[in-house]
Amino acid sequence: MRNGIFHLVTGTALAIALSASPSLAQKKYDPGATDSEIKVGQTVPFSGPASAYASIGKTQAAYFKMINDQGGVNGRKINLIQYDDAYSPPKAVEQVRKLVESDEVLLTFQIVGTPSNAAVQKYLNSKKVPQLFAATGASKFTDPKNFPWTLGFNPNYFVEGRIYGQYILKEHPNAKIGVLYQNDDLGKDYLNGIKAGLGDKAAKMIVAEASYEVSDPTIDSQVIKIKDAGADLFFSASTPKQAAQAIKKIAELGWKPIHIVDINATSVGAVLQPAGLENSKGLISTNYGKDPADPQWKDDPGMKRYFDFMAKYYPDGDKNSNFNTYGYSTAQLMVHVLKQCGDDLTRDNVLKQATNLKNVELDMALPGIKGNTAPNDYRVNKQLQMMRFNGERWELFGPILEDAGPAG
Repeated sequence: MRNGIFHLVTGTALAIALSASPSLAQKKYDPGATDSEIKVGQTVPFSGPASAYASIGKTQAAYFKMINDQGGVNGRKINLIQYDDAYSPPKAVEQVRKLVESDEVLLTFQIVGTPSNAAVQKYLNSKKVPQLFAATGASKFTDPKNFPWTLGFNPNYFVEGRIYGQYILKEHPNAKIGVLYQNDDLGKDYLNGIKAGLGDKAAKMIVAEASYEVSDPTIDSQVIKIKDAGADLFFSASTPKQAAQAIKKIAELGWKPIHIVDINATSVGAVLQPAGLENSKGLISTNYGKDPADPQWKDDPGMKRYFDFMAKYYPDGDKNSNFNTYGYSTAQLMVHVLKQCGDDLTRDNVLKQATNLKNVELDMALPGIKGNTAPNDYRVNKQLQMMRFNGERWELFGPILEDAGPAG
């Protein structure tokens, strides 16, 4: 009898073990992931010369709070750990090491800015920690061969520059072009991109190039240099502070060039208002997202979700800021990837899911624009549409432009 009970118990235990093993096998964790939590780390310039970008991090934190209030991702709460890097590469290195080695995050998300991402890229790749959706479009952040653990989110700066070059050839074939550019990967990618778009006409059409350092107090002398070279088309490959300074200085000089700004400098609140809305009238750029100030989106379901989110979770934020729509979109994409990971929250699987995005439509993406990645193409955004500032808001024009050519 005792033997019978023994066999029954052991048989039952074996059955339970067998039935439990598949579900146990499905749960795989690396540092930063547990049954209840996913640790995500980022650095943001909450202070310093690029502090205009701080609201991106604030929006992302608010979005993850909303997700957590809804039960989290597959039952796990997102623990977003944010540090201020002041847009300083040495500070970024210090803070990212802390995130990986002390906080033990599963991944980094949306580190803001080209210099900060460049400073930590080799370190994160050597540690095999995903550097996801870096807030930069420099070509080196969509380079799976050399940096397989890094994905940029922003449209590739080289590709965006090439689109501007092609636009200029078509619409302003006799332009004399002056380029203001940030002296780093961001500015150089744009400069090389516009030259690629202009092709063999670049050497003749570009009459002046002037670079600046992020730490420079003003860019007045660079703007004057470009004007004095006889330019009648001004391309600003810059970040918000310097873009606003250039718009203002051009107006003060009474100069009226065709003025193109890169996608990083299109915020009405952070760039155009400080520069003066009247001074900003006629600016040309590109976009891939909906403008909350554009009345054509007032009944759009995605826009309604965004406005509801801002009202509840970030009421102090400017709902019309494209930095905040950007923060919302990137956080939404991050949640999409984490959901796709299921219970396999290893760094390998996080990378696998992020590099196999298929037609992801974000709430704030322009109609027809979808996020796609592949193991040999890390670019999330390859589609753009031209737009012009009318003195109050940006107006889209022309078709959706898709660039599937080389990334740099």
